[in-house]
Amino acid sequence: MISDDAHLPELTRRQEEILSLIVRAYTQHPEPVSSKHLVETFGLSYSSATVRNEMAVLEDLGYIVQPHTSAGRIPSQLGYRYFVKRLISNGDISSSEQSRITERLQSMPLATEQWMRLAATILSRTTQTAALVTPPSAESSRFKHLELISIQGRLVLMVLVLQEGTVYQQMITLTDPIPQARLGETAQLINALVMDASATQVRARSVQLGLLEREITELVSDMMERADANQVRLIYREGLSDLISTFQTNEGAQQAVRVLEERAVLSMILNEVLTPMVNSVQVVIAGNGRWEQMSHLTMVVSRYGIQGQASGAVGVLGPTHINYGRAISAVGYISGVMTDMISQAFEKLPPGNKPDDPADQADDADD
Repeated sequence: MISDDAHLPELTRRQEEILSLIVRAYTQHPEPVSSKHLVETFGLSYSSATVRNEMAVLEDLGYIVQPHTSAGRIPSQLGYRYFVKRLISNGDISSSEQSRITERLQSMPLATEQWMRLAATILSRTTQTAALVTPPSAESSRFKHLELISIQGRLVLMVLVLQEGTVYQQMITLTDPIPQARLGETAQLINALVMDASATQVRARSVQLGLLEREITELVSDMMERADANQVRLIYREGLSDLISTFQTNEGAQQAVRVLEERAVLSMILNEVLTPMVNSVQVVIAGNGRWEQMSHLTMVVSRYGIQGQASGAVGVLGPTHINYGRAISAVGYISGVMTDMISQAFEKLPPGNKPDDPADQADDADD
């Protein structure tokens, strides 16, 4: 579930219980947790002295830290990782909540802007933190049409249209001036050869062409690969304003705003975190040591849709003391509902037909 797989020192059953209680107490009320608080709040059968001894071991192992000279301890990044990987339990979303979530999502037309905004709203309110949803789109771009337009001398405008409706334009400079008629013939030849091909297929088929056609086709493949690397075009967000107030430092709030508002940053993270499998929940704690811009954040995210055909992302973003059990349960359940709805819609379609890509409906979506 958690996206990094670092070795975690083993704990005894009692140490695991104490670590779990510290995480649960701190995520509910982000204040240092004392041994006395654990014994009195959770009715432990052993003494405060025993708890203090075990907390000292947990601190030596790096699972908890003492933020200042008080008697309390808080979970470390390593402690959160151990909790998520070994100690978390499922079922934090009740059956009645699940029913309400399913009914609300099924009340909206599938894969529309309203449907995705609703999913983000439900997830944000369920987890009491910020939520994000991206539309389902093709997992790899497919070629549809190419035009080559002579501008002046050796300068040519290349217009590429992909099957999902996205249009890309690029100015290219040829070695020698080429008449528009020849450019038109070149575009027609490429259109016939690589129709509905992926970037990899376009590149592979270019070896069959002459020099000019091959150079143009390789440029097309490059553009398609860049499109595949930056598929997060629309991001539906909810709950950012409420999230900001949960941080104990301005730096955490600033990181949350940047990750959610800067699509390039979010796209990069999602592209690296999401696995090809749908409904596989991934947890990124404090950037997992890879993204400094998330050092105060936790992201819980899952891919939904149809593996290998069309998929999107659904997830939440919050401080590292997020309620992990509820966040993971909510993201997993909502991802599953969205996947089921899309799968059922695809099954009803005639062969060769697919729903329109919602990314064509707008240029951006915000809170």
